[in-house]
Amino acid sequence: MTDKLTVSVLGTGIMGAAMARNLARAGHTVRAWNRTRSKAEPLTADGVQVADTPAEAVRGADVVLTVLHDGAAALEAMRQATPALRPGSAWVQSTTAGIEALGMLARFARDHELAFFDAPVLGTRQPAEAGQLVVLAAGPSRDRDAVTPVFDAVGARTVWTGEDGAQGSATRLKLVANSWVLTVTHGAAEALALAEGLGVDPQGFFDIIDGGPLDMGYLRAKAGLILDGRLTPPSFAVTTAEKDARLIVEAGERHGVRLDVAAAGAERFRRAAAQGHGGEDMAASYFASFDEPEGS
Repeated sequence: MTDKLTVSVLGTGIMGAAMARNLARAGHTVRAWNRTRSKAEPLTADGVQVADTPAEAVRGADVVLTVLHDGAAALEAMRQATPALRPGSAWVQSTTAGIEALGMLARFARDHELAFFDAPVLGTRQPAEAGQLVVLAAGPSRDRDAVTPVFDAVGARTVWTGEDGAQGSATRLKLVANSWVLTVTHGAAEALALAEGLGVDPQGFFDIIDGGPLDMGYLRAKAGLILDGRLTPPSFAVTTAEKDARLIVEAGERHGVRLDVAAAGAERFRRAAAQGHGGEDMAASYFASFDEPEGS
């Protein structure tokens, strides 16, 4: 029995493209589809076969991996793939889809006799390209051998959260983790914006927290992007961060938890996107602290 698989990757954005490359480098046969084909074409240099349709991409696949913008996009791609889906194959759903949308995806998997894995990932562009993501996974133990080579190719560690992917235990953990990531991002952005407004040298701020409990690598990384103007290409784009923030707020509301900071953060991302920063790194939350210039 070989651990070399045929894997279909639906969605080749920041994360999907990196995952497809690492799967191909691990020796798997990889077919990829993206709504805008030109964005997937560079993957051919890494041995990835680019398909014109989701159905073409999934034909004969052992594992289908969806890495799309949201749950609706993942469901639509799988519906288009329906004629070529093979009953008994595995569907690894890595889109941050939210709890409600995940239920719809799980029902689709059940209706089409697919082994369903709820498997969002922690990490941004750099760990994705290095194959160092953390995979949060829930799914049936009897089918895990089929997807383990996929997780090993894209991640440094897999954390199993449950037996039933439809229960969304992995997605729930991902939302909690992302709530922290987005909060820290806004904190870095607002601290630098306040320094700008008050005429404070940001280095003075970094000097007083240096090496202490308030210091952290993530703060330094996001602040560096802002201060150096290196917001493109994004590690995690503003528009995607806004989507995730709204999923977090929605999840909290449905479970009786009020998330004021997350709600305010979603609004900051919306303002930054409205100012033209939607395709930049989410550290561009910084710009939401300032009024957009007239005529910009």
